[in-house]
Amino acid sequence: MKRVYFVRHGESETNVGDRHIGPTAALTEKGRKQASFMARRAHSLPIDIIIASTMTRAQETAGIIAAEIGIPIESSDLFVERIHPSAQRGRLKEDPDSKLYEKEFIERFADPAWRFDDAENFDDLHARAAQALQFLESRPEDHILVVSHGIFMSILVAEIIMGEKLTGSECIRIIRGFYMDNTGLTELEYDASPASRWPLPWRLRIWNDHSHLADS
Repeated sequence: MKRVYFVRHGESETNVGDRHIGPTAALTEKGRKQASFMARRAHSLPIDIIIASTMTRAQETAGIIAAEIGIPIESSDLFVERIHPSAQRGRLKEDPDSKLYEKEFIERFADPAWRFDDAENFDDLHARAAQALQFLESRPEDHILVVSHGIFMSILVAEIIMGEKLTGSECIRIIRGFYMDNTGLTELEYDASPASRWPLPWRLRIWNDHSHLADS
């Protein structure tokens, strides 16, 4: 039996700013406080290893947690947020191209022929989610904390529910319906043993628990 605790990064400059900063967006002061609240909560979790997205906001969040609980960090590109068009980095969110990308991401996500410049499309994200789950399955640790991102975590949930049968239209419904707060905690359980009574190896046990932010 394996438990994987997913934490969305703390509030970042892109979350509250008017520009798309991209992978280098850092935590705000509020985001650092959120990460500190999560770090204190992590003391009650049986964590063997922290795996963090390589994006700055996730690395900073993981660093705050690791410093509090004394657990090592590994980094992985498998858990980064969806890759936006590189040409939009630094542009205003109200820029026409930025707004067009967000509109088409929702409306054309199910179209296998759709790709906006060099951004990830459904096929890319579907494949990366499957690789991320396989990576976690292969890890020797039984209790893993992963610092990742809101939309990609929704895609992971879609992947554990539907697997290879996941379609773009189903995926976008889950992305839009499963909101994740900054430093919200999600828990997945993996059990592929022959004795398991469940037909699927992955199960969602907790989604977006942010009770540690109650007094923030």
